[in-house]
Amino acid sequence: MKRTLEDVDYKKQTKELAMFAKALGHPTRIAILNYLDNKSCCFTGDLVDVFPLAQSTISQHLKELKNAGLIQGELKPPKIRYCINQENWNKAKQLFCEFFEVDFYNNSCLIE
Repeated sequence: MKRTLEDVDYKKQTKELAMFAKALGHPTRIAILNYLDNKSCCFTGDLVDVFPLAQSTISQHLKELKNAGLIQGELKPPKIRYCINQENWNKAKQLFCEFFEVDFYNNSCLIE
């Protein structure tokens, strides 16, 4: 089989969906988003009080969510206030809905 060193040119929406999926790929990040959904915003210290994890671990999860654009942070020295980025959250919802509406049933490999 011949392999190539060329990059695959994915559609912008495919890259965005993969970025959001990766950010949602850890249970703590989902829990953080659920927590933020019930609050207008929070600080890292708030999350350390809620989750039995080290502050550095919480910060790493926040960084991943922020890099994916699902949350945004506002510097309030010496703290950072986090909230859900509504624009990107809505974009992620739309991309996931479109992806899960694809009917793979007729193309799936059924093992009986």
